[in-house]
Amino acid sequence: MSKLERDENREERIDMEAVVDAYGEEERAIGWYYYLAENMNFPFQAQWISRKRPEVRNVEVREMSPTDDCSHDMFVEVRYEEGTIDDIFSARLSEINAIDVDEQTAQVIADWHYWVGRGYEF
Repeated sequence: MSKLERDENREERIDMEAVVDAYGEEERAIGWYYYLAENMNFPFQAQWISRKRPEVRNVEVREMSPTDDCSHDMFVEVRYEEGTIDDIFSARLSEINAIDVDEQTAQVIADWHYWVGRGYEF
């Protein structure tokens, strides 16, 4: 059971915009993918905190990862630069904290964080 309190407004938005008419795992994943891709304004700055490495890394979020990579979780392509390192890789959207983004981008990222935080699955 989730410790995250239920948010009726967010639940309705997710039901009506992200997973509307989705009847199975694959349809929910695709619904989420397009909801995020169409409502996030790329690129944007963010902090990435990996579950495997709990250190904060400043990254630029460039775009959604390919749909094939997002069938079980939502991933974004990020650019990481530090010293001589300049790399682009996929990161879980649930590990991304956007910095100074527009309201729409902030809202859809928060929707995804809420979905994951509540323990929902595709």
